[in-house]
Amino acid sequence: MKEEEVNRCQIQQWFPKFKPVSFKTVILELPEAFVQYLLDDSGPFLLPVSISNEDALPNRIHNPEEEEDYQVSEGSGDESEQPSLPPSFPELELKIKESIESLGGAVFPKLNWSAPKDSAWISTTGTLRCTSFSEISLLLRSSDSLVHDLCHAYDSCSDKTSSRPLNFVLALRKWYPSLRPEMEFRCFVRAGLLVGISQREVTGFYPALTEKKDDLEAAIRGFFVDNVRLKFDSECYTFDVYVTNDGRVKLVDFNPWGAFTLPLLFTWEELENFREEGHGLEFRIVESQCAVRPGLKTAVPYDYLDTSSGSGWDQFLRNADEELRRQTRSPGAGA
Repeated sequence: MKEEEVNRCQIQQWFPKFKPVSFKTVILELPEAFVQYLLDDSGPFLLPVSISNEDALPNRIHNPEEEEDYQVSEGSGDESEQPSLPPSFPELELKIKESIESLGGAVFPKLNWSAPKDSAWISTTGTLRCTSFSEISLLLRSSDSLVHDLCHAYDSCSDKTSSRPLNFVLALRKWYPSLRPEMEFRCFVRAGLLVGISQREVTGFYPALTEKKDDLEAAIRGFFVDNVRLKFDSECYTFDVYVTNDGRVKLVDFNPWGAFTLPLLFTWEELENFREEGHGLEFRIVESQCAVRPGLKTAVPYDYLDTSSGSGWDQFLRNADEELRRQTRSPGAGA
């Protein structure tokens, strides 16, 4: 994998070209001071001071009545003992506030590549839905998974020259409360050909998908041919889509082939062999309750579980697959 292939998957790189077939999004460049704030773990956990009285969360964290907690008595020469003051990013906050309003009042935040999925638990809704600068800051500052974007985006690149991109962006995507997780799919493109489609939410069994499988495959295949195949410059990559109730396909994201991208119901070895063997497109969904994968119901998101060969999760999944095959072969499997 090359750095340029990873860079093409940054939302600020692909979104302008695919805007008509994706979700409404506003992209803001992050000041370096805010990036360093996200990276700083040397002091206490502090949210930025909000300049808006409507933004209640920072007011709970930083109560003006407790201002004395931040004061240092005169004559104290030891600056190392001075408590940290909450940072402030007024220009960024104003841009975020305007963007949230333009997107209907609620957004889903992400950086260049990743969203803070692992910190959703800390929000009042248990989701990534945000309506203010403070809520976005809380999710970003609490996320461990964003360390990938901030420090390790190029770790799998054979021509790695740096550990991070020159600039970071904050992408604010319009929040759609009616989206159904079972209708998101990951698509795998090898040498310019669509070789695999996987149900994205592998932690649940959705019987209705089995009835729609042929129609879903046709819709996603057509979307790839009409909107993606000749417009995305990499030869090998993955892209995520969402299929609406009326059968329209919306582009969610692009990801590199391999590396930190999860193959979900496939293995990377399988996907590599599909192309080499001239295998046609294969569409996989969770076919039964016993085929459900672990993941988002664990302490970390499925995208950041270590499922590499030899890992504990790799062995667990192998055992689960073997048990599923055993039950399928069993004479009483259909009982």
